[in-house]
This record gives sequence, structure tokens and C-alpha cells, in this order.
Amino acid sequence: MDKNSLIKDYTTGPVGRQLLSFAWPFMLSNLLQTAYNLVDMVVVGQYVGPAGLSAVGIGADLIHLYTFVCMGFCNAGQVLISQYVGLHDSQSVSKMVGVMFTFILGMSLVISGLGLGFAGRLMGWLNVPPEALVYCRQYTVCCTAGLFFLVGYVMVAAILRGIGESRRPMVFIIIASVLNVILDLVFVSGGMGPLGAALATVIAQGVSFVLCVGYLWRRRDRLGFEFHWRYLRPDRDNLQKLLKLGVPMMIQSCAINLSMLFVSRCINAYGVTVSAVTSVGNKLSTVASIICQALSQSGATMVGQNFAARKFDRVAKALGTAVAVGLCFTAILSAVMIAFPEKVFSLFDDDPAVLAMSHSYVLVAVLNFFGYALRGPSTALCNGMGFPVMNFVLGVLDGVVMRIGLCVLLAQVFGMGVRGYWLGGALAGFTFFLVMGPYFLSGKWKKRAPPAAA
Repeated sequence: MDKNSLIKDYTTGPVGRQLLSFAWPFMLSNLLQTAYNLVDMVVVGQYVGPAGLSAVGIGADLIHLYTFVCMGFCNAGQVLISQYVGLHDSQSVSKMVGVMFTFILGMSLVISGLGLGFAGRLMGWLNVPPEALVYCRQYTVCCTAGLFFLVGYVMVAAILRGIGESRRPMVFIIIASVLNVILDLVFVSGGMGPLGAALATVIAQGVSFVLCVGYLWRRRDRLGFEFHWRYLRPDRDNLQKLLKLGVPMMIQSCAINLSMLFVSRCINAYGVTVSAVTSVGNKLSTVASIICQALSQSGATMVGQNFAARKFDRVAKALGTAVAVGLCFTAILSAVMIAFPEKVFSLFDDDPAVLAMSHSYVLVAVLNFFGYALRGPSTALCNGMGFPVMNFVLGVLDGVVMRIGLCVLLAQVFGMGVRGYWLGGALAGFTFFLVMGPYFLSGKWKKRAPPAAA
């Protein structure tokens, strides 16, 4: 690679130091993004109450489903770009960037249109509590209308991750986080409620997307990419590779998120207090993703480059570092949750019924934290290799067999009620590790060929 290029080569050098150096901007970015998502919940909870918390939690689950449809292809593009970097093929990197812009942004517009058209039916299917229905509709419609910007930022960040650039997305998310907090306080406290929180999120992500695109434009000579029709026109070979790898990733994400919506639908039937507790619990789980998801994102790039370069010892070192760091972080989170459950929940809502139920959620929260810690490296291995069949299998196992199966078994067959749904969802979070751990130890992954070399 050209020394002036933005593209970074992680196939040589100290693995642990490179992984942490590459991951820390993602950690800070995730911290800020989690912070402003939590601000949404805190501000809405304080100004609107449990009905607002329930609305934002349910609406966020639905928006995550829409986003993850496109994110499957974003992650596939990141993997292919990282493998092209490992193969020192900069021309294919620029072609893949063009394919991602055209295909993924076009898909976001289609999903946005469908989401707006079926918003009412989806609210009914999700059993949104009557007290939260109007708020939930407002939040969901606003975020769905702005899906282009939400997906656009995720896509450009995936491109930058693929070439080994992690610091610039951090700068953009800092700007978005500050803007989101300011707008949250202005809009929600001004009487707009959850609609104000949604509008703040869309505007902040829109600003991030515009800044990211502007950065790519200014650095296009160092990336080897031009915003010209000949680059944006889908390259048939790379589009096929993106679809072959992206469709199973999309199915995996959708299966998991649809199963979460199914569980949410069942939980919402227990009333607004249970729905509010679940919404807070889901946000607490995202705290675990601050480091774990960063290790997964950076790990996937390092695995992709070194897997393509056939440097398997570096793949193993990167995954080992990711596991160790993730477990240390989640152990600290678990200790805080066990010691101060009511204080943690009171940050979002001081409703006595919500605080009383927080004690029942402690075990679930701890399991969710450790599930994230082990899931991150497992996802990094699967995605970094570009293993479409495994992505499909894991999606079905996690989403259908484990999550829905365990929730129904514990909640309905064993009569545990809402705690059964909580516990079943938490246990399903270990699926990736239970499959990818033995697969990694078997060494069979070393015999696969990287998709980018096809």
C-alpha cells in the first residue's frame, strides 16, 4: 500500500497493541453513542415517565431491525474491504466502496418506505401498551423517515473500519453525541416528548453522515475512490460478493432482531411497568457493548486482513486479546449492577414499581453482560473470515432455536412468566460463543479460502 494511503496494514507488528490501538476509538465512539442513547431514555423518563420509556424502548427495537437489515451488508462490505487490504488490492477496495454506496443507501430508502407504510400494523403486532401507543408511533415514524441518515453513517463507518481507520468516525460521533444531547434537552423538555428524542437522533446522525461523506470526498485521492458514476455504478463481481456474504449476515441479524421483537411483544402484554423495566434493561445491555462491540468491530478487520494473508497465529492472538479485555470490563459492570440495582435504574426512572422490579433483573443483566463479552470475539472470527453459511446457521440458532425456544420453555412451560422471557433472551446471547469457540479450537477455519480472493 502507498505510504500516503488511508489504508492501514495490520498483517505485521505487535497484535495486542495494534488491536487495542485500533479498538480504543471505537470504544470511545460506542461510549458516546451509548451515552446519547441513554440520554434519550433518561430525558424521556424524567419528563414523560414509564409510558415514554416504554415507547422509546419498543420503537428503538423496531428501528434496530430496519438498521440491521442494512447493517448485514455494511458488515459484509467491511469484511471484504479488510480482506482486499490483506491481499494488497487497493483497486478492489475502491470498487467495493462504490458498490456499498449505491446498493446500501438505495436499500435504506426502500425499507424506510415500507416501514412508514406498515407502521400502524407493526404497533398493533408488538402489543404496545395503550398508554405508550401515541408516543411509540411518533418515535418510530420519525426515526423511520430518517433511516437514510442512520444507515448512511453506519455504512461509511464500516468502510473506514475496513481500511483500518478508526479515529475519524470517533470525531464524527463526538459531534453527533454533543448535538444529540443538546437537541434532546431542547425538544423533549419543550414538550415534544419521545418525538423530540427521535428528531434529535435523526438530526445528529444526519450531521455525522454528511461529515463522513465530506471526509471521504476530501481524502478520495488517498483512498483511491471518486464520487463519480463510474465508481458508483455497481461492479458486478463485487456486488455478487457483497450479496453472497451480506445476505446470510442480514438473515442472521434479522432472525435475532425478529426474535427480540417477538419476546418484546410477549413482555409488553404484562403492562407498562414491565415494559419500562425491560426497556431500561436493554439499554443497560448496550453499555456492555461499549467495549465488546468495539473489540468485535476492530477484531473483524484484523481477522479479515490476517486471514486473507494466511497469518493464523495473528488471528488467534487478536481473538485472545479481545476475550480477555471484554471479560474484565463486563466483570466490573456486573459488580456495579449487583451492588446498586435501584440506583442504576433510578437514573432512568424513579417510579417505585420500576425500582422494586429492578432486583429481579440483576441476574439477567449479568448474563447479558457476559454474553456480550464472549459474543464479540466470536462474531469477529465469523465475520472476519467471511463465512456466510456459519452466519446463517448462527442467526437461526440464536434467533429461533435458542431465544424463542428458551423464552417459550421458561416463561410458558415452566411458568416463570416475564422472568422466563428475560432469562431466555439472556441465555441465548451465549449461542455464538458455544458454536464458534469449539469451531476455532478445531482449527477447521484455517482451511477456508477468503471470499475476496475468489
